[in-house]
Amino acid sequence: MSILEDTEAYESWLATQCEVVEKDLARKHERMRKNPFVFLRATYYRWARRIEKICTELVDAPSVLCVGDIHLENFGTWHDADGRWVWGVNDFDEAAVMPYAFDLVRLTASIQLAPQMKMAGHDAADAILEGYREGLRQPGPALLDEQEIWIRSYVKCADDCRRKFWKDIEALKAANPSPLMRKLLIASLPGKAEETAFFRRTAGGGSLGRPRFVVVATWRGGRVVREAKALVASAWDWSHGKTPQQHKFLDLSTGTYRSPDPYLRVEPDGAGTNFVFRRLSADSRKIDLDDDAANLKHEQLRAMGADLASVHAATRDAGGAITADLKARRRGWLHESARAAREAIEKDFDVWCRKAG
Repeated sequence: MSILEDTEAYESWLATQCEVVEKDLARKHERMRKNPFVFLRATYYRWARRIEKICTELVDAPSVLCVGDIHLENFGTWHDADGRWVWGVNDFDEAAVMPYAFDLVRLTASIQLAPQMKMAGHDAADAILEGYREGLRQPGPALLDEQEIWIRSYVKCADDCRRKFWKDIEALKAANPSPLMRKLLIASLPGKAEETAFFRRTAGGGSLGRPRFVVVATWRGGRVVREAKALVASAWDWSHGKTPQQHKFLDLSTGTYRSPDPYLRVEPDGAGTNFVFRRLSADSRKIDLDDDAANLKHEQLRAMGADLASVHAATRDAGGAITADLKARRRGWLHESARAAREAIEKDFDVWCRKAG
């Protein structure tokens, strides 16, 4: 099937899983023309459909619970139950069981596709693998007040960042969610929060088109913000004809080697769709690289690999099996597999730009 046919098939299925926001879906289609990196972010369903044919040599790699839609901008910050500042993978919408190597390939391919990326050759793949092996040996969260202080300089939120956060919140359009959704959003706020107002939010890449609601309230002298985003089955399971009984989102986000966000939870909306609820703030957010991807350094890519390994290591007995598989792989396999995936994505991108209406 072509990218156009897969997109139509996936979006037809998506409409059976949640109330699609058509305006946001149209925006997603237009954003997919921006560059191959944005296209990658928006089309995990296509990746899930094709990657086993593109990288046939990786199909027999040990299967673990994976992120699926991993890429350079799928990392962010949050505060854990003890108030510690944590950095790491922070989006598990596409969590599913698959060969672990596909997460590594997708992360590395996103580096190769990132605009003006300076470190996109063998060095980038080597940095990812270096960190990944380290993460398998010593899995654990990246705590920014203790072990991984050096990351703070890359993710700190300066005054401009905070002003932009509130400017974006103030620009949201009012919404009228269902009574149950309003109740769930209010329940996610601190006790005795006041002056609640509800909004629609447009954000993300692959999740564009799914409904997002935001509640803003006043609590003890300042504003607090919570978001609810529709959660559907992983595109990996969709592409393989599976109908899982329960989404794996929380299994990954609260895994053995994570220090999870206590505000992150999944609740049904009463109309057949689950929603992910989370706290939004200037220093608890997904890190949007924008043009900063060009300046990514070895240590940052190594940290991404290490955090991904900590996610994979939560699957029982995964560490030993993955380590043995990595030792059996020839040198350069990750760079070569990512290059093959990148080339397939670029071809799909060209087709989309020429033919999508």
